Amino acid sequence: MKLAKRVAALTPSSTLAITAKAKELKAAGHDVIGLGAGEPDFNTPQHIMEAAVKAMYDGHTKYTPSGGLATLKQEIIKKFQQDQQLDYKPSEIIVCVGAKHALYTLFQVILDEGDEVIIPTPYWVSYPEQVKLAGGVPVYVEGLEQNEFKITPEQLKQAITNRTKAVIINSPSNPTGVIYTKEELQALGEVCLAHDILIVSDEIYEKLVYGGDEHVSIAQLSPELKKQTIIINGVSKSHSMTGWRIGYAAGDADIIRAMTDLASHSTSNPTSIAQYAAIAAYSGPQEPVEHMRQAFEQRLNIIYDRLVQIPGFSCVKPQGAFYLFPNAKEAATMTGYENVDAFVEALLEEAKVALVPGSGFGAPNNVRLSYATSLDLLHKALDRIETFISEKTRG
Repeated sequence: MKLAKRVAALTPSSTLAITAKAKELKAAGHDVIGLGAGEPDFNTPQHIMEAAVKAMYDGHTKYTPSGGLATLKQEIIKKFQQDQQLDYKPSEIIVCVGAKHALYTLFQVILDEGDEVIIPTPYWVSYPEQVKLAGGVPVYVEGLEQNEFKITPEQLKQAITNRTKAVIINSPSNPTGVIYTKEELQALGEVCLAHDILIVSDEIYEKLVYGGDEHVSIAQLSPELKKQTIIINGVSKSHSMTGWRIGYAAGDADIIRAMTDLASHSTSNPTSIAQYAAIAAYSGPQEPVEHMRQAFEQRLNIIYDRLVQIPGFSCVKPQGAFYLFPNAKEAATMTGYENVDAFVEALLEEAKVALVPGSGFGAPNNVRLSYATSLDLLHKALDRIETFISEKTRG
């Protein structure tokens, strides 16, 4: 049977593909170190798991409202008030099956055929695919490495056409880990207001910020920007709950209503038990979140210093998330590979280290390295990369 055109043009997730390849090699008995993971290596905090168990025994195993439990919405509202001093109503919140589903549903309800969405590069791999699935057109704006991969207001202006519907801002960023400052966000926001462009602010890594920097939401800069912004967030990264699949969107009530109507015909509702776990995540102790953040910051500082000493690698130091995104073009060239993708493939096959090629993020000269694993494994991985490069350059 012939498949629909909308899926024929899809590009599979490079992060999931490299993870699957690494698992395949492990299953065959190889000692593979996988640094492709896009999830914390900590288990979900105990009090959250206990809340899920209690919810099951209390009989909370049935359908919930399509847009999420009222109690969970209230906890999300409290979180916005505490963290960003933003006030939302329950009608301005939808709970989804992960932040990815929130983004997917958003694009489905705001995009008509041919509408354009501006996507800064490097980007998270699913942004362009979700835009295309909604009939939209991804318009890429290059975040230059010398500008810490961040786009400028001038670049944004140049990319705007009469078909531009939205722009995506991801801060802290996956894959680069960089953060937009308040001033940078304000400048981008003024362009969006002037051209009536919706801002999609992906803030899923907001709790993982290092070096004394702070996360700022573009929505908190002015009432006008709040009205123009849809915030995407969730508990996956902040509370190590990737498998629980709870994310949410906050913003204009008409958009949220449309998203809720669509969700009612696609997922019915987010998993009831996972919603009760998310309630506990936000209402319970936050010390596990800070413990995890401190562990990531320690790894970042140690591993970054090691990585930039390896011949052929240069790297902008991240301020958030749990990724390094080094430029590996020179490493590929000096080891005899025609491009970084081939270098990454050889690294996995021969050195048994799994990195994610930057081509999947719109940055073919880079690789993504996740430090969401133990320091011991990170040091072993860098040892192998160093040895691999050394042996290849010796000939």
